[in-house]
Amino acid sequence: MPIQIRFNDVDKFGHVNNTIHFQFYDTAKTDYVSMVCKGFDWGREAIVVAKIEAEFLAQIKGNDHIATRTRVTKIGNKSFHMEQDIIDTDTQEVKCRCLTVLVLYDLVNHQSIPIPDVWRQAIRQYDGL
Repeated sequence: MPIQIRFNDVDKFGHVNNTIHFQFYDTAKTDYVSMVCKGFDWGREAIVVAKIEAEFLAQIKGNDHIATRTRVTKIGNKSFHMEQDIIDTDTQEVKCRCLTVLVLYDLVNHQSIPIPDVWRQAIRQYDGL
C-alpha cells in the first residue's frame, strides 16, 4: 500500500519521526482488514493491539517514496500475528519492520471474541498460510 509522507511527518532533521511509523502501519492495517476481512463491523467490533514491536532499520527522508507490505503470519483462536514492512518503493529497501499481535474484540459485550472462520479462510488464501 503506497504511503504519502505528510509535511508534519518530517522533523527538523529532514526524516520521518519514528513515532509516525506506527501511524503508517495503522493505515495499512485498516486497509488490510477492509480488503481481506469482509463484513467487519467497525461499530460493533474492534481489533486491538495486544503487543507491538518495531525494528527501525534505516531513516525515511521526507522525499522518499514508501509503501507498506502487510501480511498475517499466524492465526490463533482470538488473535492473529501481523508482520509489516515499510519499504522504499524506488530501491525496495526495508526501512522498518513491525510485528504486532492483534485481538478481535466485541465492543458491545466488552470481551475478546473468536476470529470468524470466513476470515480465517480469507486470510489463509490472501497470505498463502
